[in-house]
Amino acid sequence: MDLNRKLTINEIFYSIQGESYLAGLPFVFVRLTGCHQRCSYCDTEYAFFEGQKMTCADILAKIESYNCKRVLMTGGEPLLQENCIPFMQHLLNLGYQVNIETSGNRSLKNVPRAVVKIMDLKTPGSNEAHRNTYENLKYLDKKDEVKFVVTNEADIEWSLTIIQEHKIDQICHVSLSPTNPQLHPSIAEAILNSKKSIRQQMQFHKVIWPGVEKGV
Repeated sequence: MDLNRKLTINEIFYSIQGESYLAGLPFVFVRLTGCHQRCSYCDTEYAFFEGQKMTCADILAKIESYNCKRVLMTGGEPLLQENCIPFMQHLLNLGYQVNIETSGNRSLKNVPRAVVKIMDLKTPGSNEAHRNTYENLKYLDKKDEVKFVVTNEADIEWSLTIIQEHKIDQICHVSLSPTNPQLHPSIAEAILNSKKSIRQQMQFHKVIWPGVEKGV
């Protein structure tokens, strides 16, 4: 690709992955600016507008400086920027394990198959469930993950219904992550009763670095 192409970047940092089945591993995080959704529980509102344009060459140089072969494209919503997909392909060509966190609303059709996709399906409590694009499920496979962020017990039940209807646990990894730690017992009970391969999730980085918002 032309490495003079640009992306609007909020931050690039090296940290421990705090979410998904890859939690606990070191990653280089590339947070892109911009999001078209306004989830009720969003914890990265600073990425809506803050950022600077960087050439892909400069982004790559920053990634290389960390000497880590795992890269996570996140946001915001990274797929809003058209140069994100060719840049991910370039990283793959260089031998990186490339991962993306995406809202579940933007089409995954042109995302390279080798990219590990961590895709949200928004619950009713997010106020964005009407935007879910279930067609994206056909672009996922066993290396990918669908994440449900639940705000209450109704969201837990809704998530289990969607998982059952679309047989998501047979497609890829599935996780339920609470906005409130008090929901953990309810999630655990629901998962156990479901008899499905669903992962109970928490934001690992917020346990390691409580109260820190950026760069973790």
